[in-house]
Amino acid sequence: MKHGAPTIETDGSGLRVAVVAASWHEQVMDGLVDGALRGLADAHVARVDVVRVPGTFELSVACATLAQRYDALVALGVVIRGGTPHFDYVCHAATTGITEVSVRTATPIGFGVLTCDDEAQALDRAGLPGSAEDKGHEAATAAVATVAALRAAVPS
Repeated sequence: MKHGAPTIETDGSGLRVAVVAASWHEQVMDGLVDGALRGLADAHVARVDVVRVPGTFELSVACATLAQRYDALVALGVVIRGGTPHFDYVCHAATTGITEVSVRTATPIGFGVLTCDDEAQALDRAGLPGSAEDKGHEAATAAVATVAALRAAVPS
């Protein structure tokens, strides 16, 4: 666990969660998806669907389509800086789009989009053996913990 990161344990029994994941950078994405699935299992979430989209840019529309069908979503992607402004556009679109979907639908979305300068940084955050961080696990845990916090604050 990264220094300063909270330890979050929550019970997501009975929740239905979708992991929405991009496909670019297969090794990194496989690590993020595996981490998210481990995080959901750790939180006792048994009803999980994985939806793969082509890239990080497509996460927003997929989340918008799925939000009302699930208690929470986990959005996973990776954008690696290149020599053009493409990085900035995709990162901004994904962040703004996913945030907008979450706020508009009141569906918690764990944000697991890596924005890295190079592939080594992405691999170090992907939750793979030897990685320093497990951002897929963190995003899944955050999504479930947010559902629990909101339900405690606003009981049905």
